[in-house]
Amino acid sequence: MRLISWNVNGIRAVIKKNFSEFLAEHQPDILCLQETKARAEQVDLPLEAAGYHTYWNSAEKAGYSGTAIFSKQEPLKVTNGIGIDEHDTEGRVITAEFEDYFLVTVYTPNSKNELLRLPYRQRWDADFLAYCKMLENDKPVVFCGDLNVAHQEIDLARPKQNRKNAGFSDEERAGFDNIVAAGFTDTFRHFHPDTTEAYSWWSYRAGARGKNIGWRIDYFCVSTPFMERVEKADILADVLGSDHCPVLIELT
Repeated sequence: MRLISWNVNGIRAVIKKNFSEFLAEHQPDILCLQETKARAEQVDLPLEAAGYHTYWNSAEKAGYSGTAIFSKQEPLKVTNGIGIDEHDTEGRVITAEFEDYFLVTVYTPNSKNELLRLPYRQRWDADFLAYCKMLENDKPVVFCGDLNVAHQEIDLARPKQNRKNAGFSDEERAGFDNIVAAGFTDTFRHFHPDTTEAYSWWSYRAGARGKNIGWRIDYFCVSTPFMERVEKADILADVLGSDHCPVLIELT
């Protein structure tokens, strides 16, 4: 089973670019999207998506944030948000329950320039992790999406220059440390512990993608015992259409 996560930075825009070709080539069994920037009724999905059950969580603010899950298998249950009013107006989380695991897609808030939103981000990190651990009381958890943090220096091209910037602050990196300490595995690093220059996001500025000056901020993390089900984790860096590229795992 192939699970793919992609921050599309506007689903309507990517549909006009290469979305049909992407689906045809990679054929995800489940596709999780972040930063959809649209409500379901605003999106004319291509015919190739007709075989998916589609679930949307859109922000109250038009054209902002938002997540979606497209699944060939119908989930047992789908829930939007994490049950905390402070966090649930921006369409950032969808949970799909399957027979033997929960799948959560997440678009983590950005801490903004000069870390203006860092205090909120730290509350988010703690509350989202607590939510995942609550789910784990019932069955293993797979969560994926744009976590807006490069965990280690190996995860971005210019760590020294970005040490105190959003996405690589000590506080945000500590938030990811907490994820690992709580019993979740970063699937890509599990299979590729020493791989460098493996990124999932590039600034639109200064030709960063062509030069591969990027960040790895998109993840699949799983409850560590569930790793026995994970056969592969990879980054689809050749897929264009967004400033992010898709990431994937394959399950037995």
